[in-house]
Amino acid sequence: MASKTASKDIITLRGSTAIVSEFFGYAANSILYNRGVYPEESFGRVKKYGLPLLLSQDEGVKTFIANLNTQLSEWLEAGKLQRIVLVIMSKATNEVLERWNFSIETDREVVEKGVSREKSDKEIMREIQAIMRQIASSITYLPCLDEPCIFDVLAYTDKDVAVPFTWTESDPKLIANPQMVKLHSFNTKIHKVDTLVSYKNDEWDEQ
Repeated sequence: MASKTASKDIITLRGSTAIVSEFFGYAANSILYNRGVYPEESFGRVKKYGLPLLLSQDEGVKTFIANLNTQLSEWLEAGKLQRIVLVIMSKATNEVLERWNFSIETDREVVEKGVSREKSDKEIMREIQAIMRQIASSITYLPCLDEPCIFDVLAYTDKDVAVPFTWTESDPKLIANPQMVKLHSFNTKIHKVDTLVSYKNDEWDEQ
């Protein structure tokens, strides 16, 4: 039994990649739901990370996130992904209202030498749970988005990575004078993910 328990704690590059890409899919869905980018009735309830979460049933969103996760997995496993940013913009003007920034640090030794690391699955789940709870409570610390919005995803990779044909080069879609809220992070011991949300500060418009 002891060896069986220990085997669950071995984290490989492929296993860590799966954890991070899956997390981003659930986090993106949670952001789109909690920030009201898509109507509430277009989401279905699931249980993940010991929490009730919501997944979009919109076919376009499902396909987008599935394709995104496939590409993220490729970059993560190669150690080439530095950051993912989910951007929420005004549908009418394309003005950037929020940037959900997920910075990724990768253990180079694991990528280059194929070694594994050890960390409890439960500990990783608890760390992810804390981030998902913060996303779910974002209405308490972010301004209300009172106009129809759209979203996009930016990926920051190493410079030697070729741009896939389904992606295009993009400007960073920055926000002038943003307010920022740092959220929790999680660490698989191979990939460390730090989360930060920046948003448009309407107070600047009033001055």
